[in-house]
Amino acid sequence: MDIGLVGLGRMGAGIARHWLRDGHRVVGHDLDDAATADLLDEGLHRAADLAALVAALPAPRTVWTMLPAGPPTREVTAYLEDALEPGDLLIDGGNTNFHETVERAARCREKGLRFLDVGTSSGLLGRAEGYCLMVGGDPELAAETMPILRSIAPEGGCRYVGPSGAGHYVKMIHNGIEYGLLEAYAEGFEVLKASTYDLDLPAIAELWRHNSLVQSRLLDLLAKKLDADPELSKYTDYVEDLGTGRWAVLEAIDRNVPAPAMTAALLTRLRSRQETSFGGQVLSALREEFGGHVVNRPHGPVA
Repeated sequence: MDIGLVGLGRMGAGIARHWLRDGHRVVGHDLDDAATADLLDEGLHRAADLAALVAALPAPRTVWTMLPAGPPTREVTAYLEDALEPGDLLIDGGNTNFHETVERAARCREKGLRFLDVGTSSGLLGRAEGYCLMVGGDPELAAETMPILRSIAPEGGCRYVGPSGAGHYVKMIHNGIEYGLLEAYAEGFEVLKASTYDLDLPAIAELWRHNSLVQSRLLDLLAKKLDADPELSKYTDYVEDLGTGRWAVLEAIDRNVPAPAMTAALLTRLRSRQETSFGGQVLSALREEFGGHVVNRPHGPVA
């Protein structure tokens, strides 16, 4: 089958390799030519731009976008919505906000285009083992498309979850859960490190990987990192968020669902990006004023 793929970064390249290994013809485009260089030797057909990608695919076309949420996805899909023809299939495999996805699906229907939203998980692990796919859209279209989707997924790792927007919705909540899990590991290991016991954190992480109730793929990755560098000296405590965790928290609020773990995890990331918290300064100023408490000033603590 001929498949167009826009976005050949960390996950897009892995998806391309799975399809190429299964004998599909993949026409790929990325703004960074270096992203396609290695894939050319593996059979990828490089398209210089989006127009070339559309022209290189026989009708009815299938185009998968694997791009960051926001402007990159909006700009590329806006072009493709106009460039593709009725009957062509557009698949968004990125982390688009599900509200945008519902609107995009409606525009595609008006133009005679077919559309699926596919929440895609597994990160770098998907390169070897395949990607967990959460498929949203028309159920008949999803069923028709399952062969190429299962081509990049492990057994049991591809499922139709609901109508347009549902794929990205389920992935959004997946990422919110991920935030909470990551924060729990971070807090637990920080307490272990602060303990009066001389604890071997790499050994404990490895121990917990063997049939403990907190074993997980995330713990596997942490154990590997701690084994290589127990102090994690390569890293600062600055932690980004890419949007999906925020949206998950906002959705919980909209649905009147208390989600303290996801919310606290998101707020911890926001605090990690502040060198100085003005809120903390307010607290210190008030504690000094109403109680004469010791406060830390830039030149040291003052009573």
